[in-house]
Amino acid sequence: MRKIPEAKPLFIERMKSLLGNDFNNYMEILKSEPVRSIRTNTLKITPEKLKEKLKNKSWIIKQPFKEYPEIMIVENNLEPGELGRALEHLLGYYYIQELASMLPIIALKPKPDETILDLCSSPGSKTTQMASFMNNSGTIVANEVSLGRIKILASNLERCGVTNTIITKKDGVVLCKKLKKENFQFDKILVDAPCSGEGTLRSTLKTYLMWNIKTVKSVSRIQKNLLSSALDILKPNGELIYSTCTHSPEENEEVIDFIMKKFNDIKIEKISLPVKSREGITKWQDKEYLEEIKYACRIYPQDNNTEGFFLVKIKKLK
Repeated sequence: MRKIPEAKPLFIERMKSLLGNDFNNYMEILKSEPVRSIRTNTLKITPEKLKEKLKNKSWIIKQPFKEYPEIMIVENNLEPGELGRALEHLLGYYYIQELASMLPIIALKPKPDETILDLCSSPGSKTTQMASFMNNSGTIVANEVSLGRIKILASNLERCGVTNTIITKKDGVVLCKKLKKENFQFDKILVDAPCSGEGTLRSTLKTYLMWNIKTVKSVSRIQKNLLSSALDILKPNGELIYSTCTHSPEENEEVIDFIMKKFNDIKIEKISLPVKSREGITKWQDKEYLEEIKYACRIYPQDNNTEGFFLVKIKKLK
């Protein structure tokens, strides 16, 4: 077991409140190294061929989900940075992506002929996964507000051979308002929102030190604005995935509760995922949320040996 920083008392108190008897299992798994997971870039290679190439390097490959053979876990102890330095990675045959981070696109199910908005897209893990699902056809608008992050996004799209994507540099809310004025609508939208990152403690130890309740509350406001603006440009019958890599209800269920009360033409859809997920919560501290928010999915590290995640699918009614 590796040594991890001490979590802040308020964070511990909140996680105990969320997890109850399961809190110790949660704290225990945080001490273990995250698994090394990669996703085959099917725009360039099949999972079978990639597996063969990696086995030739003496890598032990496990495919945890029968219905998603592109998802792989590398089981041997590699040298630091070896996954990123490998020729197969540089050629764009695979993308290094955490298992839980692959779930939003599995839930969104992008199709080849669709027009899709990825509102907060850098570094491009989910954008490239979308392009694979769409077989490089249809159109993805990948938006990112920071120029530095756009460079990373563009380089990942290029390495993976993605050709169906337009990159835009705008504040997410501003972009949605502009598109709304032009009467432009999308078949599907991903809002993988900026968040406090509580779910990434295993891979990003500095999250322990950076966590504070002020961030949780301030990003909650940003998330509500982003999601509201995105729903304005979703087509009737269109679907939107809202996801975060955090556990805090203020950034998850509270955002969805706010949206459900603001829009009367949307509903929450049930999601089927290849991992164990828990229902969204309907009570937190002194707040009660709408009953249907239980159809949201909470992904905890101790349930699947992954990072922590939250996702919900919203459908716009006619």
